Amino acid sequence: MASGWAQDGAVQDQIDSTINDAVDRARQSLGHGESDHFCRECGEPIPEARRMALKGVQYCVNCQTGRDQKQQDHAGYNRRGSKDSQLR
Repeated sequence: MASGWAQDGAVQDQIDSTINDAVDRARQSLGHGESDHFCRECGEPIPEARRMALKGVQYCVNCQTGRDQKQQDHAGYNRRGSKDSQLR
């Protein structure tokens, strides 16, 4: 329950913001366009089956797994919290 200087519904606004950020990240991770033939990170060939299965794939499985892990480590933090919640 929000209190102090926070407006009514501030907690729900934070929850909504966190969910919207997660949805935006998921949409950005969807592939678009033509897939690359070689990984942008390590230069290894990307298997044809992977290129056919995913639109716009740019990384091999190993490099993509590492990128996903880094992104997951930073997910879930809502930095738009009310000033009231930051002062506690």
